[in-house]
Amino acid sequence: MQGDLTLDPATVERFRADLEALMEQPAPARQLGVAVSGGGDSLALLLLAHAAFPGRVAAATVDHELRREAAAEAQHVERLCASLGMPHATLRLGPQRSVERANLQDRARATRYWLLGEWAAERGVTYIATGHQRDDVAESFLMRAARGAGVTGMAAMRTKRPNDGPGYRTVIVRPLLTWSRAELAEIVGNAKIAAVDDPSNVDPRFDRARMRLRIADDPDLPPDRLARAAANLRHVEDALEWVMDSEVKSRFELAADDTVWLQADGLPFELSRRLVRAAIDEVRLENGMFDEWRDTSVPDLVRSLEAGRGGTIADVQARISKGRWHFRPAPPRRTG
Repeated sequence: MQGDLTLDPATVERFRADLEALMEQPAPARQLGVAVSGGGDSLALLLLAHAAFPGRVAAATVDHELRREAAAEAQHVERLCASLGMPHATLRLGPQRSVERANLQDRARATRYWLLGEWAAERGVTYIATGHQRDDVAESFLMRAARGAGVTGMAAMRTKRPNDGPGYRTVIVRPLLTWSRAELAEIVGNAKIAAVDDPSNVDPRFDRARMRLRIADDPDLPPDRLARAAANLRHVEDALEWVMDSEVKSRFELAADDTVWLQADGLPFELSRRLVRAAIDEVRLENGMFDEWRDTSVPDLVRSLEAGRGGTIADVQARISKGRWHFRPAPPRRTG
């Protein structure tokens, strides 16, 4: 049974201001889409959106069909939405599609945004809100720091980003990044709504679950400070991307043969790394190589180029030629 769904007006106004700051118009001109898994964070998002924009919210739940309980969880969200008079859809891949088991969580995330984008396009929805919050940012920061990530990896997730695909152009917005998990849990608790308890959140096989437990057990790892550090790195990342736009224009040349020439002398290492990453991406794109690749070896390639040597990454060969760095598809390997 639900409790009082009337939220504190100041809380609702805080949410409205946080969301409108991410949108081009002052309020959803049509419907606002919300992604609701049934967990506490997304249920709080649902209640806040309903209170802030009554009659203008549509919800969707993605069932990856990876857990037996997922169908019942989607039905739980559907019943709640029905009680609020809110349209709801459960999104599934269908029998002809599946989530690959390799890199399962990354694949599931990509699939989730794809399905949400298709659903939003069908409803004429531009903005899709998700329930990511401050503690998520803190956990990601610590998790990636433990892996030795750089600025890009440890920077806080963007408050909004494009979510485009074949036939649709949508925007993912994250209005809860300054809200704590405890604040959102209180909203759901006051409404006496049962939240889904995803077992992966406490499964030590997953990096995020281990970091969540570590933060909870260590007073020297306050989530608000970790999230602030990640937000500071987001500002640094945005500044570096701004600089990159200028450097690409002056130092980057796409040749007629779909190879790339790069003038990298005098650059700080981080800018050289980003330009090399961009050059490899460009060569792969122009030559029909669309499979995913990992850029963990790019720093080693930059050091090799700075030392006057070269190397090959992701089927792209880099070498020194005419005083510049040249990137081209790697020649076929010899056999026999």
